[in-house]
Amino acid sequence: MERVPITREGYETLKRELERLKTVERPQNIRAIEEARGHGDLSENAEFEAAKERQGFIEGRVGELEYKLANAEIIDPTVLPKDRAVFGSRVVVENIETGESLEYQLVGPDESDIGKGRISVASPLGKSLIGKKTGDEITVHVPGGRRSYELVEIR
Repeated sequence: MERVPITREGYETLKRELERLKTVERPQNIRAIEEARGHGDLSENAEFEAAKERQGFIEGRVGELEYKLANAEIIDPTVLPKDRAVFGSRVVVENIETGESLEYQLVGPDESDIGKGRISVASPLGKSLIGKKTGDEITVHVPGGRRSYELVEIR
């Protein structure tokens, strides 16, 4: 069984989503199915079909979350080395061509959110950063070609 790295915050977020699905979403959907059944002929009942589809989604997501939580390896970034980029590190990279600086935190696949500056260690840039030290140059193959970055800072 493959262990998946995750921060404590990411683990708690997944746990909250699982709890919400089990205690709020699932019961609401069961009531919606019961109500739709009360409307008569199920073969032409769009509400029933929608509720059944929603039930499938909820059950699938519950199973997915339970699997992810069971295989999660919680890593505390505060105890990891600060001399190189590792899971949980906050890094500042500079695009060598444009001079643009970007700050990211290296997180697990389930926590990545580019809008919040969190990239997965499984992403092309994330993979390239792991193990690098301040001043190292990183070349990343992206859909638009190659991009070169300098690792400016590790926080």
